[in-house]
Amino acid sequence: MASAAEQMAANLSLSQFAKATELKKRLWFTLGALIVFRLLSHVPLPGLDPRALQTLFDTTKGGVLDFFNTFSGGALTRMSLIALGVMPYITASIIVQLATSLSPQLAAIKKEGESGRKKLNQYTRYGTVLLTAIQGYFIAVGLETWGASAGLDAVIVNPYLFRVTTVISLIGGTMFLMWLGEQITSRGIGNGISLIIMAGIVSQLPTALANVFEGGRTGSMSPILIGGVIIGVIGLVALIVFMERAQRKVLIQYPKRQTAKGMMQGDKSFLPLKINTANVIPPIFASSLLLMPLTISQFAGQRVAGESAWGDFVITINQYLQHGTPLYMALYAFGIIFFCFFYTAVVFNPEETADNLKRYGGFIPGIRPGKTTADYLDYVLTRITVLGAAYLTFICLVPEYLVAQAGIPFYLGGTSLLIVVNVTIDTVTQIQSHLLAHQYGDLIKKAKLKGGVRR
Repeated sequence: MASAAEQMAANLSLSQFAKATELKKRLWFTLGALIVFRLLSHVPLPGLDPRALQTLFDTTKGGVLDFFNTFSGGALTRMSLIALGVMPYITASIIVQLATSLSPQLAAIKKEGESGRKKLNQYTRYGTVLLTAIQGYFIAVGLETWGASAGLDAVIVNPYLFRVTTVISLIGGTMFLMWLGEQITSRGIGNGISLIIMAGIVSQLPTALANVFEGGRTGSMSPILIGGVIIGVIGLVALIVFMERAQRKVLIQYPKRQTAKGMMQGDKSFLPLKINTANVIPPIFASSLLLMPLTISQFAGQRVAGESAWGDFVITINQYLQHGTPLYMALYAFGIIFFCFFYTAVVFNPEETADNLKRYGGFIPGIRPGKTTADYLDYVLTRITVLGAAYLTFICLVPEYLVAQAGIPFYLGGTSLLIVVNVTIDTVTQIQSHLLAHQYGDLIKKAKLKGGVRR
């Protein structure tokens, strides 16, 4: 049976939305920030010939750059100021979180509360600058020789000046996106970084649909394949929605309490454990860790010589880590599974949950409070995380394999669908929470007015 809060949330209407002034301000701010993000994706780096650049990227369609380009909202093919998107920030966040788990000093900083969180955020920003500078340098160096090898001059200024301006511009663009995401989180609706990634993915959907219909018109894609793609997308979306709402409810019993009126009935509640506790974080983390070295190797491979040992090494990496290759799929699957367990352990602490239950007198029927409860919760969480990791791996890898084998002329990945559906669900949930809070506020105001009249 639905709770009172769920029943009230189901009864929310557009009339209540019109009255929620604070929510409308947050939505307008979020929309404005995402528009700024999309405008920036069309501001090119200085010193590039856009027509030559477009020609060069047309020759590399279907590779890992398409995957990266989807997350950046097309900014990579235009080589805009935000060509790297927020991926360096996400990679730096992964490194800091891993270091926090391995380093006692960083773990102690994390336990300092708000001040510790600010210090770790500062370390993440420093890491973002460093990673962006490294990737920006290799992109600049690769662009210098990429056009020359194809008979095109993509870089039309002095090479050394181009390297400096590219690194500085990309650092500025990535740091601005990081700041914009933080502003959306604090002053808008939803998680800012996730919304920026989703906006980039959604912006590529019209192009993807146009490619589908163009393929059907020209005969490069059969109607059966187009129908299969549409049915597959609908099926994946339904599976994602079902699994993201799936929970394992652990029964929590509270003892009976003696009051002045006699013995009270003991309360019962449920501790909901999501099947996918880590949400969309594992695919994003795994993607960002793969994309950073792959971007460097892709652009570095444009200037290496095949006769040298270093050149042979870079070319080999590019061949074996191409989008859809077995090694790429294996590393991607390993990253998803690893971060699924890692992030679940970060966000849910069985020992802390068991201590809180013991403090308030709650217990799991048949399980002793304290360490036994913590072990039981860890056992249950591990089992459902195995299912969650398998689900995420299936969602992310099966479409990748089908796209690579079927030769679909656009990138349609399960990771993109997962991010779009998850972020949409999270954003809608936050909107409902704001509307619910506004409705409760109205009820409290009415109750106060009635109380004042009675006096």
